[in-house]
Amino acid sequence: MFKIGDFSRLSQVTVNTLRHYDEIGLLKPAQVDRFTGYRYYSIDQLAQVHRILALKDLGFTLEQIARAQDEAFSPEALRGMLRLKQAEVEQQAQAELARLVRIEARLSYIESEGKMPNYEVVLKRVEPHWVAYEREIVPTVAEMHPRCSAMFNEVYTWIQTQGLKPDGPALSIYYDREYVEHDIDVETAALIEKPPATVRETASVKLRQLDGVEQLASTLHSGPLDNILEAYAAIGKWIQANGYRIVGPCRELYLQLPQSDRPITEIQYPVEQK
Repeated sequence: MFKIGDFSRLSQVTVNTLRHYDEIGLLKPAQVDRFTGYRYYSIDQLAQVHRILALKDLGFTLEQIARAQDEAFSPEALRGMLRLKQAEVEQQAQAELARLVRIEARLSYIESEGKMPNYEVVLKRVEPHWVAYEREIVPTVAEMHPRCSAMFNEVYTWIQTQGLKPDGPALSIYYDREYVEHDIDVETAALIEKPPATVRETASVKLRQLDGVEQLASTLHSGPLDNILEAYAAIGKWIQANGYRIVGPCRELYLQLPQSDRPITEIQYPVEQK
Protein backbone atom coordinates (compact mmCIF):
# COMPACT_ATOMS: atom_id res chain seq x y z
CA MET A 1 0.00 0.00 0.00
CA PHE A 2 1.16 3.52 -0.75
CA LYS A 3 0.49 6.71 1.13
CA ILE A 4 -1.17 9.39 -0.99
CA GLY A 5 2.11 11.29 -1.44
CA ASP A 6 3.98 8.21 -2.63
CA PHE A 7 1.11 7.25 -4.93
CA SER A 8 1.10 10.80 -6.28
CA ARG A 9 4.76 10.55 -7.28
CA LEU A 10 4.23 7.09 -8.73
CA SER A 11 1.18 8.08 -10.81
CA GLN A 12 2.37 11.61 -11.69
CA VAL A 13 -0.95 12.97 -10.43
CA THR A 14 -0.99 15.69 -7.78
CA VAL A 15 -2.20 15.03 -4.25
CA ASN A 16 -4.94 17.63 -4.69
CA THR A 17 -6.14 15.86 -7.84
CA LEU A 18 -6.22 12.50 -6.06
CA ARG A 19 -8.22 14.06 -3.26
CA HIS A 20 -10.63 15.53 -5.81
CA TYR A 21 -11.02 12.14 -7.51
CA ASP A 22 -11.86 10.72 -4.09
CA GLU A 23 -14.43 13.43 -3.38
CA ILE A 24 -16.31 12.88 -6.64
CA GLY A 25 -16.12 9.08 -6.36
CA LEU A 26 -13.91 8.63 -9.39
CA LEU A 27 -10.96 7.02 -7.57
CA LYS A 28 -11.46 6.01 -3.98
CA PRO A 29 -8.42 5.03 -1.88
CA ALA A 30 -8.03 1.32 -1.33
CA GLN A 31 -7.96 2.06 2.41
CA VAL A 32 -8.46 5.01 4.76
CA ASP A 33 -7.03 4.92 8.28
CA ARG A 34 -10.05 5.44 10.53
CA PHE A 35 -7.93 7.13 13.20
CA THR A 36 -5.69 9.42 11.14
CA GLY A 37 -7.76 9.76 7.92
CA TYR A 38 -4.68 8.96 5.86
CA ARG A 39 -5.46 7.65 2.38
CA TYR A 40 -3.68 4.55 1.07
CA TYR A 41 -3.63 3.29 -2.51
CA SER A 42 -2.75 -0.09 -3.98
CA ILE A 43 -0.49 -0.77 -6.94
CA ASP A 44 -3.51 -2.17 -8.80
CA GLN A 45 -5.09 1.30 -8.78
CA LEU A 46 -2.28 2.67 -10.93
CA ALA A 47 -3.89 1.11 -14.03
CA GLN A 48 -7.15 2.83 -13.12
CA VAL A 49 -5.35 6.19 -12.90
CA HIS A 50 -3.79 5.60 -16.29
CA ARG A 51 -7.20 4.89 -17.81
CA ILE A 52 -8.61 8.08 -16.31
CA LEU A 53 -5.68 10.09 -17.68
CA ALA A 54 -5.99 8.45 -21.10
CA LEU A 55 -9.69 9.29 -21.33
CA LYS A 56 -9.04 12.85 -20.15
CA ASP A 57 -6.48 13.19 -22.91
CA LEU A 58 -9.19 12.22 -25.41
CA GLY A 59 -11.28 15.13 -24.15
CA PHE A 60 -13.71 13.41 -21.81
CA THR A 61 -14.86 15.18 -18.67
CA LEU A 62 -14.47 13.60 -15.25
CA GLU A 63 -18.25 13.22 -15.07
CA GLN A 64 -18.27 11.27 -18.35
CA ILE A 65 -15.40 9.07 -17.14
CA ALA A 66 -17.23 8.42 -13.87
CA ARG A 67 -20.38 7.35 -15.74
CA ALA A 68 -18.36 4.93 -17.88
CA GLN A 69 -16.68 3.64 -14.75
CA ASP A 70 -20.09 2.94 -13.20
CA GLU A 71 -20.70 0.65 -16.18
CA ALA A 72 -17.39 -1.08 -15.42
CA PHE A 73 -15.84 0.41 -18.57
CA SER A 74 -17.79 -2.01 -20.73
CA PRO A 75 -16.78 -2.10 -24.41
CA GLU A 76 -20.29 -0.96 -25.37
CA ALA A 77 -20.15 2.09 -23.08
CA LEU A 78 -16.66 3.07 -24.23
CA ARG A 79 -17.55 2.55 -27.88
CA GLY A 80 -20.55 4.85 -27.53
CA MET A 81 -18.49 7.48 -25.68
CA LEU A 82 -15.74 7.38 -28.27
CA ARG A 83 -18.10 7.70 -31.22
CA LEU A 84 -19.78 10.72 -29.66
CA LYS A 85 -16.42 12.28 -28.87
CA GLN A 86 -15.19 11.54 -32.39
CA ALA A 87 -18.16 13.41 -33.87
CA GLU A 88 -17.65 16.30 -31.44
CA VAL A 89 -13.94 16.63 -32.24
CA GLU A 90 -14.59 16.42 -35.99
CA GLN A 91 -17.13 19.23 -35.67
CA GLN A 92 -14.67 21.32 -33.65
CA ALA A 93 -11.93 20.65 -36.18
CA GLN A 94 -14.16 21.78 -39.04
CA ALA A 95 -15.10 24.93 -37.12
CA GLU A 96 -11.44 25.72 -36.42
CA LEU A 97 -10.51 25.05 -40.05
CA ALA A 98 -13.23 27.48 -41.14
CA ARG A 99 -11.88 30.01 -38.63
CA LEU A 100 -8.39 29.56 -40.11
CA VAL A 101 -9.75 30.26 -43.59
CA ARG A 102 -11.41 33.46 -42.30
CA ILE A 103 -8.15 34.56 -40.65
CA GLU A 104 -6.24 33.95 -43.89
CA ALA A 105 -8.87 35.86 -45.87
CA ARG A 106 -8.64 38.82 -43.45
CA LEU A 107 -4.83 38.83 -43.69
CA SER A 108 -5.02 38.70 -47.47
CA TYR A 109 -7.44 41.63 -47.55
CA ILE A 110 -5.30 43.79 -45.23
CA GLU A 111 -2.14 42.96 -47.18
CA SER A 112 -3.74 43.82 -50.52
CA GLU A 113 -5.77 46.86 -49.42
CA GLY A 114 -3.58 48.15 -46.61
CA LYS A 115 -6.56 48.81 -44.34
CA MET A 116 -9.39 47.17 -42.44
CA PRO A 117 -12.49 46.35 -44.54
CA ASN A 118 -15.26 48.93 -44.68
CA TYR A 119 -17.84 46.20 -44.08
CA GLU A 120 -17.51 43.50 -41.44
CA VAL A 121 -19.21 40.20 -42.25
CA VAL A 122 -20.33 37.80 -39.53
CA LEU A 123 -22.05 34.42 -39.53
CA LYS A 124 -25.30 34.13 -37.60
CA ARG A 125 -28.22 31.75 -37.10
CA VAL A 126 -31.87 32.81 -37.21
CA GLU A 127 -34.98 31.02 -35.99
CA PRO A 128 -38.20 30.63 -38.01
CA HIS A 129 -40.57 33.57 -37.63
CA TRP A 130 -44.07 34.48 -38.73
CA VAL A 131 -44.36 37.19 -41.37
CA ALA A 132 -47.09 39.06 -43.17
CA TYR A 133 -45.92 39.59 -46.74
CA GLU A 134 -46.56 40.49 -50.35
CA ARG A 135 -44.64 39.02 -53.25
CA GLU A 136 -44.58 40.50 -56.74
CA ILE A 137 -42.65 40.53 -59.98
CA VAL A 138 -41.57 44.17 -60.37
CA PRO A 139 -41.07 45.01 -64.07
CA THR A 140 -37.95 47.22 -63.79
CA VAL A 141 -35.33 48.45 -61.32
CA ALA A 142 -36.69 51.99 -61.71
CA GLU A 143 -40.04 50.82 -60.34
CA MET A 144 -38.58 48.99 -57.32
CA HIS A 145 -38.66 51.84 -54.81
CA PRO A 146 -42.24 53.05 -55.39
CA ARG A 147 -43.60 49.54 -55.78
CA CYS A 148 -41.91 48.18 -52.63
CA SER A 149 -43.02 51.24 -50.65
CA ALA A 150 -46.62 50.59 -51.74
CA MET A 151 -46.31 46.90 -50.82
CA PHE A 152 -44.96 47.74 -47.35
CA ASN A 153 -47.82 50.20 -46.81
CA GLU A 154 -50.35 47.52 -47.74
CA VAL A 155 -48.71 44.96 -45.42
CA TYR A 156 -48.55 47.28 -42.40
CA THR A 157 -52.07 48.62 -42.99
CA TRP A 158 -53.35 45.03 -43.06
CA ILE A 159 -51.44 44.21 -39.83
CA GLN A 160 -53.08 47.18 -38.11
CA THR A 161 -56.59 46.32 -39.29
CA GLN A 162 -56.14 42.73 -38.05
CA GLY A 163 -55.01 43.85 -34.59
CA LEU A 164 -51.65 42.16 -34.99
CA LYS A 165 -48.33 43.40 -33.58
CA PRO A 166 -45.08 43.80 -35.52
CA ASP A 167 -42.31 41.74 -33.89
CA GLY A 168 -39.16 42.96 -35.59
CA PRO A 169 -37.92 44.99 -38.53
CA ALA A 170 -39.38 45.13 -42.01
CA LEU A 171 -37.50 43.12 -44.62
CA SER A 172 -37.28 42.41 -48.32
CA ILE A 173 -36.41 39.05 -49.83
CA TYR A 174 -34.98 38.83 -53.35
CA TYR A 175 -35.58 35.48 -55.04
CA ASP A 176 -33.67 35.97 -58.29
CA ARG A 177 -30.46 33.93 -58.31
CA GLU A 178 -28.49 36.75 -59.94
CA TYR A 179 -28.76 40.49 -60.41
CA VAL A 180 -31.52 41.34 -62.87
CA GLU A 181 -32.90 44.68 -64.06
CA HIS A 182 -36.24 43.38 -65.30
CA ASP A 183 -38.96 41.18 -63.80
CA ILE A 184 -37.49 41.28 -60.29
CA ASP A 185 -38.98 38.68 -57.93
CA VAL A 186 -39.26 40.46 -54.59
CA GLU A 187 -41.12 39.92 -51.33
CA THR A 188 -41.80 42.67 -48.79
CA ALA A 189 -42.51 41.36 -45.31
CA ALA A 190 -43.02 42.34 -41.69
CA LEU A 191 -42.07 40.12 -38.77
CA ILE A 192 -45.13 39.55 -36.57
CA GLU A 193 -46.18 37.59 -33.52
CA LYS A 194 -47.84 34.23 -34.25
CA PRO A 195 -51.24 35.12 -35.69
CA PRO A 196 -54.48 33.60 -34.38
CA ALA A 197 -56.38 31.21 -36.61
CA THR A 198 -59.14 33.78 -37.11
CA VAL A 199 -56.90 36.10 -39.12
CA ARG A 200 -57.85 36.28 -42.79
CA GLU A 201 -55.42 36.83 -45.64
CA THR A 202 -56.27 39.08 -48.56
CA ALA A 203 -55.64 38.69 -52.27
CA SER A 204 -52.29 40.43 -51.87
CA VAL A 205 -51.23 40.13 -48.20
CA LYS A 206 -50.42 36.58 -47.07
CA LEU A 207 -49.13 34.88 -43.92
CA ARG A 208 -46.39 32.29 -43.57
CA GLN A 209 -43.61 31.17 -41.31
CA LEU A 210 -40.29 32.46 -42.65
CA ASP A 211 -37.75 29.64 -42.64
CA GLY A 212 -34.98 29.64 -40.07
CA VAL A 213 -31.43 29.51 -41.39
CA GLU A 214 -28.47 27.75 -39.80
CA GLN A 215 -25.83 30.04 -41.33
CA LEU A 216 -26.34 33.55 -42.63
CA ALA A 217 -23.50 35.75 -43.83
CA SER A 218 -24.49 39.19 -42.60
CA THR A 219 -23.20 42.74 -42.95
CA LEU A 220 -24.52 46.18 -42.02
CA HIS A 221 -24.92 49.14 -44.35
CA SER A 222 -25.32 52.59 -42.82
CA GLY A 223 -26.80 55.23 -45.07
CA PRO A 224 -29.22 55.48 -47.98
CA LEU A 225 -30.01 52.49 -50.17
CA ASP A 226 -28.66 54.40 -53.17
CA ASN A 227 -25.09 53.33 -52.33
CA ILE A 228 -25.79 49.88 -50.90
CA LEU A 229 -24.07 48.12 -53.81
CA GLU A 230 -20.71 48.52 -52.06
CA ALA A 231 -22.05 46.46 -49.16
CA TYR A 232 -23.28 43.77 -51.55
CA ALA A 233 -19.87 43.68 -53.24
CA ALA A 234 -18.18 43.34 -49.84
CA ILE A 235 -20.35 40.48 -48.64
CA GLY A 236 -20.02 38.69 -51.99
CA LYS A 237 -16.24 39.00 -51.83
CA TRP A 238 -16.24 37.71 -48.24
CA ILE A 239 -18.37 34.69 -49.14
CA GLN A 240 -16.02 33.72 -51.97
CA ALA A 241 -12.79 34.40 -50.04
CA ASN A 242 -13.90 32.36 -47.05
CA GLY A 243 -14.93 29.25 -48.96
CA TYR A 244 -18.73 29.56 -48.74
CA ARG A 245 -21.48 29.45 -51.33
CA ILE A 246 -24.91 31.08 -51.35
CA VAL A 247 -27.74 28.60 -50.81
CA GLY A 248 -30.83 30.79 -50.54
CA PRO A 249 -32.42 34.14 -51.39
CA CYS A 250 -30.95 37.40 -50.12
CA ARG A 251 -32.68 39.23 -47.28
CA GLU A 252 -32.54 42.94 -46.50
CA LEU A 253 -33.59 43.87 -42.96
CA TYR A 254 -34.35 47.54 -42.35
CA LEU A 255 -33.09 47.95 -38.79
CA GLN A 256 -33.61 51.70 -39.13
CA LEU A 257 -35.91 52.64 -41.98
CA PRO A 258 -34.41 54.04 -45.22
CA GLN A 259 -36.40 57.26 -44.75
CA SER A 260 -35.00 57.85 -41.23
CA ASP A 261 -32.13 60.20 -40.36
CA ARG A 262 -29.70 57.29 -39.86
CA PRO A 263 -30.87 54.37 -42.02
CA ILE A 264 -29.27 51.01 -41.25
CA THR A 265 -29.82 47.98 -43.46
CA GLU A 266 -28.64 44.45 -42.72
CA ILE A 267 -27.87 42.28 -45.74
CA GLN A 268 -28.14 38.53 -45.18
CA TYR A 269 -27.28 35.58 -47.42
CA PRO A 270 -27.88 31.95 -46.42
CA VAL A 271 -24.56 30.17 -46.96
CA GLU A 272 -22.83 26.84 -46.54
CA GLN A 273 -19.20 25.81 -46.84
CA LYS A 274 -18.10 24.50 -50.21
